[in-house]
Amino acid sequence: MASGWVERVSAFCGSPSRFLSGTSPEVFLAELLRELRDDRANYNVKVLLLSPLCEYPALLCPSDSVGEETALELMSIFAQSPLKFVHFRSQLLVALTCVLTCSPDASSRLRAFPDFLDLLLQLAQDTSDLHGDAAQRSLRATACDCLREMEALYPGLLSQRLELLGALRHQETSRLHQAYAGLQTLVLRNVVYLLTGEKEAGAAHLKALLGGNESVGWEADQNLGSASGKNTKPLSSVILTPMGTVPTLHTGPDCKELRSALSSLLEESYLFTPLSQAALLYRLTEVVAMVPAIPPTIFRAQLLRLLGTSEVSLLHTTLLMKSAFTDSLFSSEDEAFLLKRLVVFSQHPLLSTPEKLFYMDCILHFPENRPISCGDSDEALPVLLTPRLASALLPVVFNDSATLLARFNLLSLVYLEAGEEEDGRGLEYLYEHLTSLLRIVESGGKRESVVTFFRAVFLFLLHFHHVERYCDNLSQQLCQLYLQHTRFAPHLINLADQTQEKLPDSTWAFGLLKALQRVISQTPLSQVTLRDLSWHLKVLTRAAEEGGIPQHATLRFLSGVITPSLSSLTSSADWRLGNGILGVCRRLLVHPSLDSILIPLADVLQHLAGHYGDTDIRDHARLYYTLLTTLSREKLATVLAHHAEGGQQIKKRTLSCLMTEGEGLTSILTIHETEAAIFRLIETHCEQPEAKDLIQDETERGELETYRAQFGDPTFASQVTLKFLLTHTETRDARFDQLFSIRLHFSLTDDHYSELQDLSVPCLFRERPPPVVALALKPKEPHPTRLHVSAIFTTQDGLTWHTTLPDIHVCFQQIFLPLPAPLSWGQTGRQAVFAGLWEEISGETGECADSLFCCRLEEEALSALVEKHFLPFLVSDPAHKDQFRVLLFLPPQSHVLLKISSEEDAVHFNIATDRWQLLPHINDYLLKITAS
Repeated sequence: MASGWVERVSAFCGSPSRFLSGTSPEVFLAELLRELRDDRANYNVKVLLLSPLCEYPALLCPSDSVGEETALELMSIFAQSPLKFVHFRSQLLVALTCVLTCSPDASSRLRAFPDFLDLLLQLAQDTSDLHGDAAQRSLRATACDCLREMEALYPGLLSQRLELLGALRHQETSRLHQAYAGLQTLVLRNVVYLLTGEKEAGAAHLKALLGGNESVGWEADQNLGSASGKNTKPLSSVILTPMGTVPTLHTGPDCKELRSALSSLLEESYLFTPLSQAALLYRLTEVVAMVPAIPPTIFRAQLLRLLGTSEVSLLHTTLLMKSAFTDSLFSSEDEAFLLKRLVVFSQHPLLSTPEKLFYMDCILHFPENRPISCGDSDEALPVLLTPRLASALLPVVFNDSATLLARFNLLSLVYLEAGEEEDGRGLEYLYEHLTSLLRIVESGGKRESVVTFFRAVFLFLLHFHHVERYCDNLSQQLCQLYLQHTRFAPHLINLADQTQEKLPDSTWAFGLLKALQRVISQTPLSQVTLRDLSWHLKVLTRAAEEGGIPQHATLRFLSGVITPSLSSLTSSADWRLGNGILGVCRRLLVHPSLDSILIPLADVLQHLAGHYGDTDIRDHARLYYTLLTTLSREKLATVLAHHAEGGQQIKKRTLSCLMTEGEGLTSILTIHETEAAIFRLIETHCEQPEAKDLIQDETERGELETYRAQFGDPTFASQVTLKFLLTHTETRDARFDQLFSIRLHFSLTDDHYSELQDLSVPCLFRERPPPVVALALKPKEPHPTRLHVSAIFTTQDGLTWHTTLPDIHVCFQQIFLPLPAPLSWGQTGRQAVFAGLWEEISGETGECADSLFCCRLEEEALSALVEKHFLPFLVSDPAHKDQFRVLLFLPPQSHVLLKISSEEDAVHFNIATDRWQLLPHINDYLLKITAS
């Protein structure tokens, strides 16, 4: 059994959607809770069973009612679990926290939430393990973590417990001390933040909260008190740039309690781990930033330790502190020292690459005491970072890709700020570094080296595109690189595209494309391979997009390629090659200088149309030639335009549906999609099928045995037929008033049913009565389901349309069928089957189960309920009011038996079923019909 659960939980966590396609969240959750309640189950397995609730609480508890019931059940399991199973109890607290906090509104799970909060506070205050078993201490640590999670999600939840948390922190001598300190700091920060939003809040309110020890105000009519007021979402950081603002709480000089609490926390912070110290200092920095009466110099005693730290988390917190307080806390000497440390750390050989990249990013976003720029996101160097100081970060070819690019970008900014453009030694070094990378790529560098080189080129152009001497040389070197390695064509095209996008005023990309066109057209065709030609055509296609580049050289190159006497490249009649040539021609058809190149372009197209070996290429070339020779320039540009002005694509239904390389084959859509549903299926009355006569053999077997024998008959088809009216929706569109040849397609959302056949409806007219559609369901498992429905139909104008209908929800009661027994058996035979099934279910285990449902109903109401909902399934005499017997058959072979009787205190529904997984659905159904 344990191994089965291990496999099921692993399957669920691996792919929840795939796992739930074979069952439902309600059934799986019921199975989990049932196993967790079982005292015989191994507790290691129970810990595993809690993982689905921890990782996917919203999936298993989709509604607030389910979440609340699950939380109450888990709390009951916690109360009954032995104290020695600490790991299981700790994981149970985590699961409870996940279930209760997966809802955005805590008030929706009101009953369980305050009880669980009280439980966590009791566990946090239980200090009986101070001198005892350390294992029990882990339960307190988990409780503290759960409280911190809930306080983070619902700010102000523990606002009345600040004094208690401080007392727990002072008396704790174990490692839990920092957990209590972190929780107290978070609550303190949230309290101050929430008070900043109150108009009349001041020192008195803050003092009351710091010294209060009242119970948490959880009352339903107060909507969860302060926790569910204005701020029910986690609070974001309040630390902004020095140019920004933070919410403030004006307390005046009287805030001794707050100052005392802050000092106490700061004095103990050095005892914590680096991560805990960083979190505590960050929260306290937010508090001091929001209370102007507390001077930032309260951190002065910690500053010396922070400036000398080598911990990433603490150094980051120091930078955030500097961003919040600037010269109120940090002197100019502190600023210079901190910047130098960042430079040292950025190239320290003992640090990992991610750490060094982080330090370089800190330099680019260094919070200065007196910043010149107020930009928040753009990279800006600090004034104190001089070329001499940054020289330690010069990139070298031995750096990894990320480090090299980060250093290259940083040094580019440094030399740009220093004004080293024409004669600067730093800029010369960067260009020499680019040249070194170029040599590596030329000699056959790996893909990472190639990508690094082109990214470095882009960075260089981004900062120094105005330095013509270097940029012109760079273009020439890139052209030579392309001739040696034509496979770099996509990199060069992308470089040109990105440069034009980022530097719209620069002409460098235009010059590069023009130079590439020149070197390609001047290359002897005898030296061009078929693969090189495919890359050349891509570059020429991109160059043809530039209206300022003359295209005579491109046409001469194309003419040479397709002429057999000059080149043998087109002799293979390769479709891809022909498509590449057509792609260049298509760009040339919309080129601004089309008038000057019309004759050579027409010659190329005419030659392709008459001599190219591929039929498809000849057809498209003939089409292009026809367009070129028959349409005016304006009409030709309109037909072939990719996009209209404003970026919206032109609707093309005839000549514009042309195939070119990179665009794929575009054709006229033969099936149109409707914007909304045109018609829908409405459930109508469904008559139950009549039972077939069962043939009894000569031995006159018993009714139950004869009844069960039919399940082995291959002709026995256990199915449910649902009938619907196919009718138009309320939204009227005259195009769809008369529909023909409607084909309905049904898609399953789970594995509980066999695949459904498509249904055909001849026609649907709005002014005529709606046709009836019969849908036959063949259940594999008798569970509720949802069906996706779509349809294809034809309108009066001959167009074919596709539409999506609203989903069909198959409820649990819709798959009820009467007992499939012959009418000749009469009431006596059905009662015998009922009695036999009840006795069989009561005496077996495994899939069988029984249950009891109780409710308060008057005798008349009970009779009306039975007559309304259970009359077709009644096997007892309706005149006998003392007990009703109901037998529900659920295809393919499941049964639900009900004995309904009025007792002294309530109406009892005694339930027996040969499939216990149906009990949750039965319970929901009975709740629904008895409530109405």
